[in-house]
Amino acid sequence: MFEQLDINQIRMACFGGIFLIMALLEAGLPRRNLKNGRMKRWPTNWGFILLDSLLVRLIFPIGGVGLALLAEERGWGLFGTLGWSGWIAGPVTFLVLDLAVWFQHLMSHKVPLFWRVHRVHHADSDVDATTALRFHPIEILLSFVWKGLVIFVLGGPVEAVLIFEIVLNASAVFGHANVRIPAKLDWLLRLLIVTPDMHRIHHSVIRRETDSNYGFYLSIWDRLFGTYVEEPEKGHDNMEIGLGPSLTPKSHSFPFSLAIPFFENKQRQSGRGDKWEAQE
Repeated sequence: MFEQLDINQIRMACFGGIFLIMALLEAGLPRRNLKNGRMKRWPTNWGFILLDSLLVRLIFPIGGVGLALLAEERGWGLFGTLGWSGWIAGPVTFLVLDLAVWFQHLMSHKVPLFWRVHRVHHADSDVDATTALRFHPIEILLSFVWKGLVIFVLGGPVEAVLIFEIVLNASAVFGHANVRIPAKLDWLLRLLIVTPDMHRIHHSVIRRETDSNYGFYLSIWDRLFGTYVEEPEKGHDNMEIGLGPSLTPKSHSFPFSLAIPFFENKQRQSGRGDKWEAQE
């Protein structure tokens, strides 16, 4: 089936569709007034996805689905050894991959070396659909290696890997969208998936809020492991986004943002230990 399809075209079509929908909703039903407009932020954020896509195609041309195909052809992986059918292996593959992405995100905050790279994502001064694109190429490559290892170890169905990658891309855009969702609907959705209001808290300048709500698609992991925060301290309209004055004001420059991992970490926690601010 998948040998006759261009997997990248499928993914890009799904990504383009959800991005267009979210961009239109952001224009018509914005959740917050943006501190900096699209013309100032979007060129840099789009620059990252173009560079990331190019490097991934050059370094890992077969992608996650290609790895799943290779594992299937050669009989590699846990599910092949156990003889599990697709009806069992498919959902388990999806759940384990989503947990693996949650764990990777957690480690990107807890391991100093990974955090230096992940800061590029958090340095954005606002959160909207394009923030989902704003990842340093080093982080994208590390992410691919991690997911590829999980795919190889599991040996899960190719269909499950493809569905996961499509859902991951779509949920990243949805979760970062600056879209107003009715409170009751948001509460209901949060029982299973990450909503924009839930994930926006993760981009707060307050450190303890930054270190929460790590999920991309399923919300259950944050609830299960005690990293869930329901509402920001200052409310969604008044909360400050970014990493404070040492990085955020310069984040609209693509060259500066690309170099962030190589700068000294000129950040410390405030006296209360809960906010990013410039180091004197």
